[in-house]
Amino acid sequence: MKFLLHVLLLGLSALHLSADPLQRARHVFVISFDQANPAGIAKAEMPLFKQMSASGAHTWEAYTVVPSLTLPSHTSMLTGVGVQKHQILWNDYKPELGVVKIPTVFSLAKEKGIATAMFVAKEKFRHLVIPGSVDSFVCPKDVTAGSVAAEFAKSVGTLKPGLCFIHFGDPDVAGHEFGMNSPEKMKAFAETDQALKVIRDAVKSAGLEDSSVFILTADHGGHDFKDKNGITRGTHGDPDSDDVLIPWIAWGKGVKPGFQITAPVVQYDTAATALWLLGVPVPEGFWGRPVTSAFVPEEKK
Repeated sequence: MKFLLHVLLLGLSALHLSADPLQRARHVFVISFDQANPAGIAKAEMPLFKQMSASGAHTWEAYTVVPSLTLPSHTSMLTGVGVQKHQILWNDYKPELGVVKIPTVFSLAKEKGIATAMFVAKEKFRHLVIPGSVDSFVCPKDVTAGSVAAEFAKSVGTLKPGLCFIHFGDPDVAGHEFGMNSPEKMKAFAETDQALKVIRDAVKSAGLEDSSVFILTADHGGHDFKDKNGITRGTHGDPDSDDVLIPWIAWGKGVKPGFQITAPVVQYDTAATALWLLGVPVPEGFWGRPVTSAFVPEEKK
């Protein structure tokens, strides 16, 4: 009798451990527009970005972490915790410092057998590539948004990634050199929108669109300053609203159409949302929480 009870308990335990949360999407594409402050997007020619925002779920009042810098912010975006936990406080590629010491969304997804990929415009994202966690890491020599999108389009049909991170660096480059509201920055925004169309078209051509969710967001905003020669430049890193306000848009399978997100959204919620959509358990240690209000409850679909 004790033996039978022991077998029964083992069976129930195995059933519990094997039961994953509901998978709401087969593919999640997280697309980050570097230095994409909401005020700048509003002024820019970005018809596809704005159409996805209007027809999907959106907030223009999401917040990034402090310091509002590219690598610390993206690390929070892709680990689900703040800088105090992940401890990536530098903002350059420093191979001697190794990779992030805590799990990423990629390593957690790989544990569930999900294909992963990163297409990025900055080499420093290698700090987020835990060995064995990313099936394809691509940082083209020509790091424009067009090149990043072209590399994605060449690979998506073969890779069919369950979790894919795409990074466009053009607005950040232009913003630093010419200022936050410069014609050059507006041109960079427009070029990322064209690259977004390449991404969307490639996903559709690969037959993945109907089972996919896109999350469009940013790492930080920025503000202008005068350099020693009196020339307007852009910078970021402060806790001021210009630097920390970011957009957060969900579009695709199960997303509430034309929905304005009013619940608070913080940088590390992106990681939790991506895992939740893929049916990967969100670790208790995550600071982020899935932005569930952006999605139609499963029973109502």
